[in-house]
Amino acid sequence: MTPLDSALQATLHTERAYHDTCRTALTAMVEGAAEQVVIGEDVSASGADAEVLGHRLRSQAKAMRELPPGPLFFGRLDFADGDPGHGGQSYHVGRVRITEDPAAPPLVVDWRAPVSRAFYQASARDPQGVAVRRRFGWAPGSRGDSADLTGLEDEHLARGESRTSDIVAREIERPRVGPMRDIAATIQPEQDDLVRAGLADSVCVQGAPGTGKTAVGLHRAAYLLYTHPKRLQRSGLLILGPNRTFLSYIAEVLPSLGETGVRQSTLLDEIARHRPTGTDPVRTAVVKHDPRMAEVLRRALYARVTADGVTDLAVPDGSYRWRVPADELAEIVAEVRAEEPPYAVGRERVRTRVVRRLRDRAERRSGVLPASWVRRIERCRPLTEQLDAVWPKVRPEEVLAELLTDGEALARSADGLLDPDEQAALLWPRPPRSYKSARWSPADLVLLDELAGLVEHPEGYGHLVVDEAQDLSPMECRAIARRAAFGSLTVLGDLAQGTTPWAARDWSVQLRHLGRPDAAVVPLTTGFRVPAAVLELANRLLARLDVAVPAATSLRTDGELTLRPTDDLLGTTVTAVRDALAREGSVGVVTADADTDRVRAALGDAGLDPAGPDALGARLTLVPASVVKGLEYDHVIAVEPAAVAEAEPRGAHRLYVVLTRAVSRLDVVHERPLPF
Repeated sequence: MTPLDSALQATLHTERAYHDTCRTALTAMVEGAAEQVVIGEDVSASGADAEVLGHRLRSQAKAMRELPPGPLFFGRLDFADGDPGHGGQSYHVGRVRITEDPAAPPLVVDWRAPVSRAFYQASARDPQGVAVRRRFGWAPGSRGDSADLTGLEDEHLARGESRTSDIVAREIERPRVGPMRDIAATIQPEQDDLVRAGLADSVCVQGAPGTGKTAVGLHRAAYLLYTHPKRLQRSGLLILGPNRTFLSYIAEVLPSLGETGVRQSTLLDEIARHRPTGTDPVRTAVVKHDPRMAEVLRRALYARVTADGVTDLAVPDGSYRWRVPADELAEIVAEVRAEEPPYAVGRERVRTRVVRRLRDRAERRSGVLPASWVRRIERCRPLTEQLDAVWPKVRPEEVLAELLTDGEALARSADGLLDPDEQAALLWPRPPRSYKSARWSPADLVLLDELAGLVEHPEGYGHLVVDEAQDLSPMECRAIARRAAFGSLTVLGDLAQGTTPWAARDWSVQLRHLGRPDAAVVPLTTGFRVPAAVLELANRLLARLDVAVPAATSLRTDGELTLRPTDDLLGTTVTAVRDALAREGSVGVVTADADTDRVRAALGDAGLDPAGPDALGARLTLVPASVVKGLEYDHVIAVEPAAVAEAEPRGAHRLYVVLTRAVSRLDVVHERPLPF
């Protein structure tokens, strides 16, 4: 053994021993959190205080118990003696803070702590006080056994030393099997800038395939929860994904970073007042998702507010009757209407102002009146009946059902906004008996949410992370904006991957509908996941996509691209699958939706049993092109690209998505000419 090898082994032995110390401390932290729950339950306090304390302690204990197994640190920072802030100090950097005692210096600092930023940002040109940055190499799939620490790399930044990290490269290129992993150990400087953006900042990340935009959004959520825990515990943080398959794929990222209990949902699940049981033709759905529908719905709702035919109000008070003349009532209704409050607030505002006038008259006659008098007058029948006439209670379902069944009502609300053909597309061909028996479509649920937001503002979140945002319609964006009225947004997407009929072609338009027109748009163009050969093929499609996005480049030179022209599409697909299964990693077979069943049958006849896209740990998966967005596989077999491109109006965008799901290898099987 050379002296260099001997020194490395000695350093590894020291670091493994340190990891054992950290493991012991973490075990004590978990046990201590559970003990604190028991102690907290015995604390004498008021009911409310005890409930808050108990919830906080149970949440902490649950989070500690649910930390997934794995290495406890991935890096170390040794600061130069002359650094004013951390001179001569060393810090191990990991996913969570570990300490032997709350008052003692940490054994491991959290990757989100301010001192950890130098791990991601320091360089030979700007050491930021760091003398040595160390990265640790762990065996793939390690559950945190100290023996799995197999290597390390030191960069002597104070000496001007800079190197390309083999450990980072191996981690990025590691085969993808199962759910998405965190990238805390491999965050790049430009990603770190986005992750650590302030809570008040709304940011839009235009991320090319493989640039880590989803990971950036999730790590930003974890960073904000760490930096602003009390504020976000009160106001909440929401992760919005395009579908449940995608949410399952990303579900383990935040827990691996020490954050549990974060709401992760789809927009449809978040807004749904009913289970969607109806469907719309594409033409109808496009009209329903158009931003003009917001004004159509507003007109339809407020058309119910009227002072026409209003009469004098007489309210009995013992043997006396207090009156408000009709013209005063009309004046109050007009005044409140001009203030444009939420519909339900406006109704109560009218009630309050009418009662104020009644009270003024009564007090001039009999002096100051008690609060009980006001409450009785507020709920008296004559006032409520008059209020129902001028500002009636209403359910969003009633308003929308009337619009979709009554052509004349729709024409009045859509006058000057929708042409006759668009109005005709909205009308139900077979109206239900009432709104209670309506079969609401997904697009209807978006309209119902718009109406519900006009009636009463929904409860908002302190921060929302919105992934695949390029596919949102203007009306869906408005639904998100209502929930972020007093919070901020992290908007993630790629205009080149927009596949819905209403997908955005320009971020400025999308951000305006999201209520954040001034949000910074930051492009990520350096790919860490998709190999260069695969990206170069996909980039040939960009000219057909009618979106202004820069072509992506990749740091990966290890990938493989194989084109398989054939006269036997299914047979060649089976051969490609067998070849892929002979190698390491996950295999995803992606087809046009209409071809999925026949490809599944061919694979089954060949003794291959592919799982569906929801089986995240499967070795072989068959995925319709319509649901592959956001997923990734080591080896992708794209079957008949021409069929994918022709299957829908934005089929070229869909094909761009399909081609960029490969982490290591891409096979393109085709009978027909390639559409690029």
